Amino acid sequence: MEAVGAIVALLVVLFLVAGIYATVKVAKAAKRGVDRTISEARRTVEDTTLRARSFAQVGSAAQLAQLRLSLRTSMRATQDVLRAGAVEDHSLKESLALFDRLSAHGHELDEELRRLERDPDKAALAERLPGLRERTEQITKAADSLRWVARDRARRFADDDLESLSNQIDLETGALRHWAKEPAPDQPPPAWPEPAAPAKGSEQTRPDASAASGPAAQEPQRPAINPPKPPVTYPWEKKAKPESTT
Repeated sequence: MEAVGAIVALLVVLFLVAGIYATVKVAKAAKRGVDRTISEARRTVEDTTLRARSFAQVGSAAQLAQLRLSLRTSMRATQDVLRAGAVEDHSLKESLALFDRLSAHGHELDEELRRLERDPDKAALAERLPGLRERTEQITKAADSLRWVARDRARRFADDDLESLSNQIDLETGALRHWAKEPAPDQPPPAWPEPAAPAKGSEQTRPDASAASGPAAQEPQRPAINPPKPPVTYPWEKKAKPESTT
Protein backbone atom coordinates (compact mmCIF):
# COMPACT_ATOMS: atom_id res chain seq x y z
CA MET A 1 0.00 0.00 0.00
CA GLU A 2 2.85 2.35 0.77
CA ALA A 3 4.26 1.81 -2.76
CA VAL A 4 0.88 2.58 -4.33
CA GLY A 5 0.58 5.76 -2.27
CA ALA A 6 4.07 6.84 -3.33
CA ILE A 7 3.24 6.26 -7.00
CA VAL A 8 0.02 8.26 -6.69
CA ALA A 9 1.86 11.10 -4.97
CA LEU A 10 4.52 11.09 -7.68
CA LEU A 11 1.87 11.26 -10.41
CA VAL A 12 0.19 14.17 -8.66
CA VAL A 13 3.51 16.02 -8.45
CA LEU A 14 4.20 15.37 -12.14
CA PHE A 15 0.77 16.70 -13.13
CA LEU A 16 1.32 19.80 -11.02
CA VAL A 17 4.73 20.44 -12.60
CA ALA A 18 3.33 19.96 -16.11
CA GLY A 19 0.46 22.34 -15.35
CA ILE A 20 2.81 24.99 -13.98
CA TYR A 21 5.11 24.65 -17.00
CA ALA A 22 2.20 24.97 -19.43
CA THR A 23 0.88 28.01 -17.52
CA VAL A 24 4.29 29.70 -17.66
CA LYS A 25 4.62 29.03 -21.39
CA VAL A 26 1.17 30.46 -22.08
CA ALA A 27 1.91 33.49 -19.93
CA LYS A 28 5.18 34.16 -21.75
CA ALA A 29 3.53 33.79 -25.14
CA ALA A 30 0.76 36.15 -24.09
CA LYS A 31 3.33 38.63 -22.78
CA ARG A 32 5.23 38.52 -26.06
CA GLY A 33 2.00 39.11 -27.94
CA VAL A 34 1.12 42.05 -25.72
CA ASP A 35 4.62 43.52 -26.02
CA ARG A 36 4.50 43.16 -29.79
CA THR A 37 1.11 44.83 -29.93
CA ILE A 38 2.29 47.67 -27.71
CA SER A 39 5.45 48.12 -29.79
CA GLU A 40 3.47 48.24 -33.03
CA ALA A 41 1.01 50.71 -31.54
CA ARG A 42 3.81 52.92 -30.20
CA ARG A 43 5.57 52.79 -33.55
CA THR A 44 2.38 53.72 -35.41
CA VAL A 45 1.77 56.65 -33.07
CA GLU A 46 5.35 57.83 -33.41
CA ASP A 47 5.30 57.60 -37.20
CA THR A 48 2.04 59.54 -37.30
CA THR A 49 3.53 62.21 -35.03
CA LEU A 50 6.64 62.52 -37.22
CA ARG A 51 4.51 62.81 -40.34
CA ALA A 52 2.44 65.53 -38.72
CA ARG A 53 5.58 67.42 -37.60
CA SER A 54 7.10 67.27 -41.06
CA PHE A 55 4.04 69.04 -42.47
CA ALA A 56 3.03 71.30 -39.57
CA GLN A 57 6.44 72.60 -38.44
CA VAL A 58 9.10 74.52 -40.32
CA GLY A 59 12.84 74.85 -40.11
CA SER A 60 15.12 72.38 -38.35
CA ALA A 61 12.32 70.60 -36.48
CA ALA A 62 10.52 69.73 -39.72
CA GLN A 63 13.74 68.53 -41.34
CA LEU A 64 14.58 66.31 -38.36
CA ALA A 65 11.09 64.76 -38.52
CA GLN A 66 11.50 64.10 -42.24
CA LEU A 67 14.89 62.45 -41.69
CA ARG A 68 13.57 60.18 -38.95
CA LEU A 69 10.49 59.24 -40.94
CA SER A 70 12.54 58.41 -44.04
CA LEU A 71 15.02 56.35 -42.02
CA ARG A 72 12.39 54.36 -40.15
CA THR A 73 10.29 53.67 -43.25
CA SER A 74 13.25 52.41 -45.30
CA MET A 75 14.68 50.22 -42.54
CA ARG A 76 11.32 48.68 -41.66
CA ALA A 77 10.47 47.86 -45.30
CA THR A 78 13.88 46.28 -45.91
CA GLN A 79 13.64 44.22 -42.73
CA ASP A 80 10.23 42.81 -43.71
CA VAL A 81 11.36 41.90 -47.24
CA LEU A 82 14.58 40.21 -46.15
CA ARG A 83 13.00 38.22 -43.32
CA ALA A 84 10.20 37.00 -45.56
CA GLY A 85 12.56 36.13 -48.44
CA ALA A 86 15.14 34.34 -46.29
CA VAL A 87 12.55 31.67 -45.43
CA GLU A 88 12.50 30.37 -49.03
CA ASP A 89 15.80 31.74 -50.40
CA HIS A 90 18.69 30.74 -48.15
CA SER A 91 21.06 32.98 -50.12
CA LEU A 92 19.40 35.99 -48.48
CA LYS A 93 20.61 34.98 -45.02
CA GLU A 94 23.93 36.71 -45.68
CA SER A 95 22.07 39.80 -46.81
CA LEU A 96 19.99 39.63 -43.63
CA ALA A 97 23.19 39.49 -41.57
CA LEU A 98 24.47 42.60 -43.37
CA PHE A 99 21.17 44.33 -42.68
CA ASP A 100 21.48 43.56 -38.97
CA ARG A 101 24.81 45.39 -38.94
CA LEU A 102 23.28 48.26 -40.90
CA SER A 103 20.31 48.30 -38.52
CA ALA A 104 22.64 49.02 -35.59
CA HIS A 105 23.80 52.21 -37.35
CA GLY A 106 20.19 53.06 -38.13
CA HIS A 107 19.08 52.76 -34.50
CA GLU A 108 22.03 54.87 -33.39
CA LEU A 109 21.15 57.61 -35.89
CA ASP A 110 17.46 57.51 -34.96
CA GLU A 111 18.29 57.97 -31.26
CA GLU A 112 20.56 60.90 -32.11
CA LEU A 113 17.84 62.55 -34.19
CA ARG A 114 15.35 61.99 -31.35
CA ARG A 115 17.63 63.78 -28.85
CA LEU A 116 18.21 66.66 -31.24
CA GLU A 117 14.46 67.26 -31.49
CA ARG A 118 14.54 68.49 -27.87
CA ASP A 119 17.71 70.54 -28.27
CA PRO A 120 16.96 74.24 -27.75
CA ASP A 121 20.04 75.42 -29.67
CA LYS A 122 18.52 75.80 -33.12
CA ALA A 123 21.64 77.42 -34.58
CA ALA A 124 23.87 74.46 -33.69
CA LEU A 125 21.20 72.11 -34.97
CA ALA A 126 21.11 73.89 -38.34
CA GLU A 127 24.89 73.44 -38.64
CA ARG A 128 24.66 69.69 -37.99
CA LEU A 129 21.75 69.05 -40.34
CA PRO A 130 23.85 68.55 -43.53
CA GLY A 131 25.94 65.84 -41.85
CA LEU A 132 22.84 64.17 -40.39
CA ARG A 133 21.14 64.23 -43.77
CA GLU A 134 24.20 62.65 -45.41
CA ARG A 135 24.30 59.83 -42.84
CA THR A 136 20.57 59.23 -43.24
CA GLU A 137 20.84 59.04 -47.02
CA GLN A 138 23.81 56.69 -46.79
CA ILE A 139 21.93 54.26 -44.52
CA THR A 140 18.67 54.43 -46.45
CA LYS A 141 20.48 53.95 -49.76
CA ALA A 142 22.18 50.79 -48.46
CA ALA A 143 18.88 49.51 -47.07
CA ASP A 144 17.08 50.23 -50.33
CA SER A 145 19.77 48.35 -52.26
CA LEU A 146 19.32 45.24 -50.10
CA ARG A 147 15.55 45.47 -50.39
CA TRP A 148 15.46 45.87 -54.16
CA VAL A 149 17.97 43.10 -54.82
CA ALA A 150 15.84 40.75 -52.70
CA ARG A 151 12.74 41.74 -54.65
CA ASP A 152 14.51 41.36 -58.00
CA ARG A 153 15.74 37.94 -56.97
CA ALA A 154 12.24 36.81 -55.95
CA ARG A 155 10.76 38.17 -59.18
CA ARG A 156 13.44 36.43 -61.24
CA PHE A 157 12.65 33.11 -59.60
CA ALA A 158 8.95 33.68 -60.25
CA ASP A 159 9.64 34.52 -63.93
CA ASP A 160 11.78 31.40 -64.38
CA ASP A 161 9.11 29.21 -62.81
CA LEU A 162 6.42 30.81 -64.97
CA GLU A 163 8.49 30.29 -68.14
CA SER A 164 9.12 26.63 -67.27
CA LEU A 165 5.44 26.13 -66.52
CA SER A 166 4.43 27.75 -69.83
CA ASN A 167 6.78 25.44 -71.75
CA GLN A 168 5.34 22.37 -70.02
CA ILE A 169 1.81 23.52 -70.80
CA ASP A 170 2.73 24.05 -74.47
CA LEU A 171 4.14 20.52 -74.67
CA GLU A 172 1.08 19.07 -72.98
CA THR A 173 -1.38 20.89 -75.22
CA GLY A 174 0.59 19.81 -78.29
CA ALA A 175 0.44 16.20 -77.14
CA LEU A 176 -3.29 16.47 -76.49
CA ARG A 177 -3.89 17.84 -80.00
CA HIS A 178 -1.87 14.99 -81.58
CA TRP A 179 -5.00 12.83 -81.84
CA ALA A 180 -6.24 14.97 -84.75
CA LYS A 181 -3.24 13.95 -86.91
CA GLU A 182 -2.90 10.21 -86.24
CA PRO A 183 -5.57 7.64 -85.23
CA ALA A 184 -5.46 6.12 -81.84
CA PRO A 185 -3.68 2.73 -81.61
CA ASP A 186 -6.92 0.94 -80.59
CA GLN A 187 -9.00 2.44 -83.37
CA PRO A 188 -9.94 -0.16 -86.10
CA PRO A 189 -9.13 0.68 -89.72
CA PRO A 190 -11.99 2.06 -91.83
CA ALA A 191 -14.17 -0.52 -93.68
CA TRP A 192 -13.95 -0.84 -97.44
CA PRO A 193 -17.07 0.34 -99.30
CA GLU A 194 -19.45 -2.27 -100.70
CA PRO A 195 -19.45 -2.57 -104.53
CA ALA A 196 -22.46 -1.01 -106.17
CA ALA A 197 -25.05 -3.42 -107.69
CA PRO A 198 -25.27 -3.18 -111.49
CA ALA A 199 -28.36 -1.53 -112.84
CA LYS A 200 -30.94 -3.53 -114.79
CA GLY A 201 -30.68 -3.24 -118.57
CA SER A 202 -27.15 -1.95 -118.36
CA GLU A 203 -24.67 -2.91 -121.04
CA GLN A 204 -22.28 -4.10 -118.38
CA THR A 205 -24.70 -6.89 -117.32
CA ARG A 206 -23.04 -10.19 -118.18
CA PRO A 207 -25.06 -13.46 -118.72
CA ASP A 208 -24.64 -16.44 -116.52
CA ALA A 209 -22.05 -18.97 -117.62
CA SER A 210 -24.67 -21.75 -117.74
CA ALA A 211 -26.93 -19.82 -120.16
CA ALA A 212 -24.67 -18.83 -123.06
CA SER A 213 -26.21 -16.87 -125.88
CA GLY A 214 -26.19 -17.81 -129.58
CA PRO A 215 -26.54 -21.09 -131.50
CA ALA A 216 -24.09 -22.92 -129.30
CA ALA A 217 -26.49 -22.70 -126.38
CA GLN A 218 -29.24 -24.58 -128.35
CA GLU A 219 -27.09 -27.55 -129.56
CA PRO A 220 -27.32 -30.76 -127.43
CA GLN A 221 -24.22 -32.05 -125.86
CA ARG A 222 -22.49 -34.71 -127.99
CA PRO A 223 -21.11 -37.89 -126.46
CA ALA A 224 -17.41 -38.22 -126.12
CA ILE A 225 -15.54 -39.83 -129.03
CA ASN A 226 -14.01 -42.56 -126.86
CA PRO A 227 -16.38 -43.48 -124.02
CA PRO A 228 -14.72 -44.79 -120.88
CA LYS A 229 -14.17 -48.58 -120.82
CA PRO A 230 -15.46 -50.69 -117.92
CA PRO A 231 -12.82 -51.49 -115.34
CA VAL A 232 -10.94 -54.75 -115.82
CA THR A 233 -11.30 -57.29 -113.04
CA TYR A 234 -8.91 -60.09 -112.22
CA PRO A 235 -9.69 -63.45 -110.66
CA TRP A 236 -7.44 -62.94 -107.71
CA GLU A 237 -9.29 -59.79 -106.60
CA LYS A 238 -11.87 -60.25 -103.91
CA LYS A 239 -15.30 -58.90 -104.42
CA ALA A 240 -16.45 -56.30 -102.00
CA LYS A 241 -18.94 -57.65 -99.55
CA PRO A 242 -22.12 -55.69 -99.08
CA GLU A 243 -22.36 -53.85 -95.80
CA SER A 244 -24.54 -55.49 -93.23
CA THR A 245 -27.73 -53.65 -92.43
CA THR A 246 -27.80 -54.99 -88.91
